Amino acid sequence: MPPHDDVDERRARSIGLRVGFSLLMVVFVTFWTWALFFASKEAVNRIEDRAWADRAEVICQDANASLIDLADFREIRDAGPDLIIERAAIVDRATDILDRMVDDVVAVIPTDQKGREIVPLWEADYRTYLQDRRNFADQLRASGENLPFYETAGGGIPISERIETFSGDNEMPACSPPRDLTR
Repeated sequence: MPPHDDVDERRARSIGLRVGFSLLMVVFVTFWTWALFFASKEAVNRIEDRAWADRAEVICQDANASLIDLADFREIRDAGPDLIIERAAIVDRATDILDRMVDDVVAVIPTDQKGREIVPLWEADYRTYLQDRRNFADQLRASGENLPFYETAGGGIPISERIETFSGDNEMPACSPPRDLTR
């Protein structure tokens, strides 16, 4: 039979584990109760001026229709420099459409304070993305090769994801960057 001290020590350890596990469960349940029922469900980037967002969506839908007209579905894997230069020209024309789209969207300022604060950040990200596209077209022309498109990262993620998050949070999905430069 084990000594009396060993039994007491095991009991104390067992009680300690039970108390620790119970506390952990209380913290877990409390966190998820707060997250599911009390935490704000509003998107971080959502602005209050819904008319601004609706107007932006219409502008972006029109731009997307123009982008579709530029689509070139030829295989470019084994293309020569002439086709690569054509691709660069298409990228330039598509970027011009996107540039006008952003100009038109930001021509009207949101009426709410949050919108006036974060729309310029969205615009700055989009302008960076557009410059990345222009740099890419220049690289295609200079190299004559079908190079991959690389974009600026912001906060450790591709800038297009930040733009897309803002667009999604404001129910304007047509204002997300196009995926026309992926291979």
